[in-house]
Amino acid sequence: MPAEKTHTKPLTGALWRVLILLGLSVFISYIDRSNLSIAAPMLKDELHLSASQLGVLLSSFFWSYAPLQLFSGWLVDRLNVNWVFAGGFFLWSVATIGIGLVNGFFLLLAFRLLLGIGESVAYPSYSKIIALHYHEAHRGIANSVVSAGLALGPGFGMLAGGLLIVRFGWRAFFMVLGLLSLSWLIPWITWMPDPKSAIHLSKTAAPSFAALLRQRSAWGTCIGMFGHNYMNYFLLTWLPFYLVRERHFSMYAMAKIGGAAYLIGACLSIASGWASDYCIAAGATPTRVRKTIVAGGLGAGGVFLLLSAISTRSLSVALLMMGIGFQCIGSSNIWAITQTLAGPYAAGRWTGLQNFAGNLAGVVAPAVTGFVLDRTGHFYWPFAILAVVALCGTSSWLFLVGPVREVTWAKQALANSPLEQHP
Repeated sequence: MPAEKTHTKPLTGALWRVLILLGLSVFISYIDRSNLSIAAPMLKDELHLSASQLGVLLSSFFWSYAPLQLFSGWLVDRLNVNWVFAGGFFLWSVATIGIGLVNGFFLLLAFRLLLGIGESVAYPSYSKIIALHYHEAHRGIANSVVSAGLALGPGFGMLAGGLLIVRFGWRAFFMVLGLLSLSWLIPWITWMPDPKSAIHLSKTAAPSFAALLRQRSAWGTCIGMFGHNYMNYFLLTWLPFYLVRERHFSMYAMAKIGGAAYLIGACLSIASGWASDYCIAAGATPTRVRKTIVAGGLGAGGVFLLLSAISTRSLSVALLMMGIGFQCIGSSNIWAITQTLAGPYAAGRWTGLQNFAGNLAGVVAPAVTGFVLDRTGHFYWPFAILAVVALCGTSSWLFLVGPVREVTWAKQALANSPLEQHP
């Protein structure tokens, strides 16, 4: 059956509060996972790291984050997602504080792995919460708020973080950020969504991972997510270093460029999420609307970023901002597609599987970029690789992902699923 396109009731105040908290949480998480790249120019010199070692540290977050997506997706389908999310948030905030205290490569590596463990619950939790509490007609705006937090996190981190690091040093930046992150838990525990407000679930048990892998669209979303994340994590981990060392901008200029680019991207994400819901409410199909936005944003983003790498210094800034803007437009509807395809029962597991595959890009992109830099000495080939991967992901969203409507899962015993008791 297609998703509920005709549901037009406005979101309640309680659901808006939850949505704002989810947006703030992803804002915090993306500062926490990108702060090492912001500090990279100073940290590399202080700890005497090579470009290859820096690439390993930047990618190490994903060594734990990516494989644990499968477990986290299973976990949020089995337990109360509100408390699973709170536990992971606490863990990654503590890891952020710890990074500011270390002096050696291996301890820094250990805390980056711990950060990945904590953040692994985030996106399965977002998808589960949105699938349970937000109808199809509101999933564009709901997911675009999350995507806006994704864009604002690195943008704010580059702008404020760059300025704070120059003034107070990178260690103080990590410790203060971790302590401030912990304060998010207070409103979350107060306003977390009420299980009684969840969308009614049909009498169908959650499908297994094997059942997910039999869906062509699941493979399509996984490959498409890899393409999107390769671009995203390349920018998160290497953009500050690229602007400072390759384009010779100061730390202050780098902070302004990165902050402005991601602020524009966040606004475009919100606008495209709202526009997608508007078009669907007006009668357009989720398939046409959401797939066009996701694929078009990813493909255009890859092309503009490649052009920025081969252009003049002044023109490269405008092209870079266009690339980041299109990336954010594409990201606004990715999880709306997944949540509709999976339905409330499978949203956690499908998201976990998709995020596992997609975040392998987080392992590959930073490390590959570091090794290529060691051998070539410049960023042209890393940007070229990014563009090719982005276009492959675009093709997957367009041609491998099927119609955007809920999969009809085979009937299974309700005893296998606790969702009726713990929505």
